[in-house]
Amino acid sequence: MRRLVTAIGLAAGLALAAPATGATLAENNEAMFAQMQKVRGVSASQIKRIRAIFQASGMMGQGNPSVTRHPMTPEQAQAKLPRDAYSYYRNSKFERICGRPYMAPLYDPATERPEDAKVCIDMFEYPNIPLAYPVTWVRASEAAQLCAAEGKRMGDAHEWEGAAAGALLEPDYRFDLGSHGAMRSWHNAKWGKEKNWTYGPQWQRGICAQNSSKSPGCNGGSWTGCGTNTYPAGAFPNCKSALGVYDLEGNAAEHMNLPLAPDQMASRGSTKLGVTEMKGSWFIWDKIRAHEEWARWRAPYWHGSRVMSASSHRNYHLGFRCFVDVK
Repeated sequence: MRRLVTAIGLAAGLALAAPATGATLAENNEAMFAQMQKVRGVSASQIKRIRAIFQASGMMGQGNPSVTRHPMTPEQAQAKLPRDAYSYYRNSKFERICGRPYMAPLYDPATERPEDAKVCIDMFEYPNIPLAYPVTWVRASEAAQLCAAEGKRMGDAHEWEGAAAGALLEPDYRFDLGSHGAMRSWHNAKWGKEKNWTYGPQWQRGICAQNSSKSPGCNGGSWTGCGTNTYPAGAFPNCKSALGVYDLEGNAAEHMNLPLAPDQMASRGSTKLGVTEMKGSWFIWDKIRAHEEWARWRAPYWHGSRVMSASSHRNYHLGFRCFVDVK
């Protein structure tokens, strides 16, 4: 039986999730944890596990406060919406299916209904709160641990791609080809004939959270030189897939699991997982299209490692979102 959501009171005037000016990384993280409890109902015991993972990182959060300069505040993003963001983005039908707020069911609209979904995805990048800035400087292994702390999991590449393309299809991993490069080339050749983006068949500027800039001193990826200059999640309501998932393009790029064998598929219950796959575009895309990307595109093996490697890659524009299997 699908678990129903416990009602979460969103009191009028609940503070928007914005890092405090002059606050430390730890202080900003604590404010975010409090927001996760109030807005999404994350339990105190779950927050305790989440806090430990953040503290062990020393870098994970919404950017290095000393160099991060967000181009839009949550208040400015809220002013673009017809009502408060927490209620604007709530979807009672999705919650009945997914059992949690701010998650969207993944399915194939050509053959299925939302109620047929076997998996749901966070509507926003972690911390999955409307108008909160995405968490970055996170390793893939930490992303998997943080999802698990809430009873969720990392997604497989085809699940993210289905969310972006507007239809979750059956997995199409060609494990028989024997290498990441061969699998990727086959996949991109297959889907390159019908490219699309979350909002339509043509790439466009100005639709998603992509008009920010790198820090002037950003030298390729240092903690001290590169700010996480992202927008509030959901600040661009039209940057939404047909399945109701936001910011798959723009803001942070996202860690995902790419299985290289059947027993590495998160969607089939694996916890050992495969290799890292970076999905989506990021916050400078309107100005600098750093590489090719579209909904079902698979990237080269950039900074690649096993997902659960303790040294998996992290940087200032790389985040994640979680998935949950529907019971």
